[in-house]
Amino acid sequence: MSDGETGEGPGGRAARRWPRRRGRRARPRRHGLRRLLPTWRMVFAGATLCVLGGSGALVAAYLLVDIPEPRSAAAAEANVYRYADGSQLAVAGEVNRESVDLSRVPETVRHAVLAAEDRNFYEDPAVDVTAMVRAAWNMARGGEKQSGSTITQQYVKNYYLDQRQTVSRKVKELIIAVKLGREVDKDEILEGYLNTSYFGRNAYGVQAAARAYYDKDVAELDTAEGAYLAVLLNAPSAYDVRANPDNERRAVARWEYVLDGMVSEGWLTRERRERLTFPEPREFRPADSLSGERGYLVEAVRQYLADAGVVSEEELARGGYRITTTIEPARQRALTRAVDERLLDRLSADEPPDSYARVGATSVDVASGRVVAMYGGRDYTEQFVNNATRRDYQAASTFKPFVYTAALRHRARTVDGRRIGPDTEYEGDSGREVVDREGEGSGWAPENENGEDFGELTVAEAMDRSVNAVFAQMGADVGPERVRETAVALGVPETTPGIDRAQGSISLGTATPSTLDVAEAYATLAAHGTHRDVSLVAEVTRNGERVQLPEPRAERAVPREAADGTTAMLAGVVRDGTGRAAREAGRDAAGKTGTAEEDRAAWFAGYTPELATVVAVFGQDPESGEQRELYGVAGRERIGGGGFPAEIWAQYTRDALDGEPRRSFDLAGADADDAERDEESEESDESPSTEESGDSGEPDGTGEPTGPAEPRQPGRTGPPGGDSPTGTPPPAGTPGPGGTGEPEETPGQLPAALLPEGSYLVRVPVIGVVGVG
Repeated sequence: MSDGETGEGPGGRAARRWPRRRGRRARPRRHGLRRLLPTWRMVFAGATLCVLGGSGALVAAYLLVDIPEPRSAAAAEANVYRYADGSQLAVAGEVNRESVDLSRVPETVRHAVLAAEDRNFYEDPAVDVTAMVRAAWNMARGGEKQSGSTITQQYVKNYYLDQRQTVSRKVKELIIAVKLGREVDKDEILEGYLNTSYFGRNAYGVQAAARAYYDKDVAELDTAEGAYLAVLLNAPSAYDVRANPDNERRAVARWEYVLDGMVSEGWLTRERRERLTFPEPREFRPADSLSGERGYLVEAVRQYLADAGVVSEEELARGGYRITTTIEPARQRALTRAVDERLLDRLSADEPPDSYARVGATSVDVASGRVVAMYGGRDYTEQFVNNATRRDYQAASTFKPFVYTAALRHRARTVDGRRIGPDTEYEGDSGREVVDREGEGSGWAPENENGEDFGELTVAEAMDRSVNAVFAQMGADVGPERVRETAVALGVPETTPGIDRAQGSISLGTATPSTLDVAEAYATLAAHGTHRDVSLVAEVTRNGERVQLPEPRAERAVPREAADGTTAMLAGVVRDGTGRAAREAGRDAAGKTGTAEEDRAAWFAGYTPELATVVAVFGQDPESGEQRELYGVAGRERIGGGGFPAEIWAQYTRDALDGEPRRSFDLAGADADDAERDEESEESDESPSTEESGDSGEPDGTGEPTGPAEPRQPGRTGPPGGDSPTGTPPPAGTPGPGGTGEPEETPGQLPAALLPEGSYLVRVPVIGVVGVG
């Protein structure tokens, strides 16, 4: 058979394969989840449509959005601040601007601004997409907040739009910036940017800033001064070193960054840069409309709004806001009156040491976290640093309660295995070396106040007397990191200066929180361990529309037993210890005194069930701003936390709660029936006030006891001691506190054998009832 007959020849094979080569191969059917996935053709088509649609939308937007008329400075309004009851607190805010030609701005100042904000301004397009993505990515990873905007974009935002962070506003900014970059000369844009940017101190534009910070015409600014003004563009309140001394380190670092940028761009020689020194700006002089206490309250509210991301500094400075604060006028007056009558009226303000005294105080409503009163100083126009919010003085022994709370929270034990509680005994001799958890010496041996030795004593006694040796060792037993975590959980900001570097000394209060910070933490203790973020603002409106405020949060910071155990301990400090002057409030109270190293600050931090209030007296030279010792202020040889701070606290608390029913602490483990009986008994036996007896819990310079003490509870015997964080001895001749010889009174107490394993005692303040926690 031939090939043709069999179909096996070339022709036959070709004929047989032809349908397979020429025919359309059947597409395999998609099964399972693959049926739901789009094909590559669908993806490509969709992407093409998106690109075409987006491009069309951008073109349309570019054609439809015109460069608007600039916002008029004449239309700017003042901001109105109100008390919590709606009455007016202050009216502030005028746009302070004086425009100048770019030719009047020194070239070094212009270069400094470019080095700080947009080094490729003259070469790059008006919108830098890469920088925007980089800034967003950095912030998404938790890095420092950055601006991805070019100078052109910032100018558009300042001059044509507003600061609202909305998508529509951002799209407008980008389109107008692109148009402006195509139609307007770069020098003209830079000139407009320099004349519209906000530099802080209510100064808009570089000319107003030159006046506000250096009292100069802009043409007279030198390179170092221009670099500092460029620093302020990033965040004025964060870099004003005179308005807040805490800003010094970050401001100098940013200033050096600007100068280094000028060197890298060839605008400044390395030799010239090395010769430059940081140019301290002049003292800030606020407007007279913020004189007296009002300025401190307004400044605290401004800072709160900016930190909470509610309204930026720049937008707030433009005005038009109606702000209702949480400050209650009656309580504000009560706090001011207490500060004046208990301390300031006794000072000779023109001469040291009286001229060194500064008072700061903050009072927080325990139930809501609202700041109801704040004292920042006598006159904001004369001293602009708010003493209530400053963070540059040691908190001293007001930190010791955090050590004890941490011990209860973590059920910590001593080196020899005993559970830490109120009756746990420690060695309290001054200069005793702290040992670690393995019993090895640490090389740290803190001194007690006056170098006093106490021998073996209980934790309760150590808290009463504020014995450094005990709490230094307890902090090592608990662990410094746990102490720090507990303080932060209670409300002390983790950014507090010194809190992350203190190590063992954190237990003695070497960190420097503000009175506002400490009040927030003590309010958490008063609220049985539930933390609420403090708030200074109740409502903000603009053009009749409400501005959204942060949602109030309440979360468990520490177990209730740990908070209530600390409250019971601190009630003993008021009843028997260094805080006895606080009894004058006539309320169930818990608190702790504190005296900073070298007596440069004295604190009393305390609370009732309703209010947590912290009062501090700081020593500061009015001329140099340096911290000073408080020896001899108001005729007293020494100023401790149990003196003026506790006295101010007591008078304020008494007046602030006047007319309200007396409340007791509802502590975990307390027997309600016994508490009610003992409270009635206590009310029928009133103790003398400090005004009558002179009992301040502090030495009075005479070497004699200052007055009778309340009967002591078990584990609380002997006179109160000092509470300086390092136990630095006072000047020669300073007396130590003495005892009183009053008879002791022992309430009923559960036998230790009946307590469950690992439990601790909870003492209820005033009534002396003991419960199991």
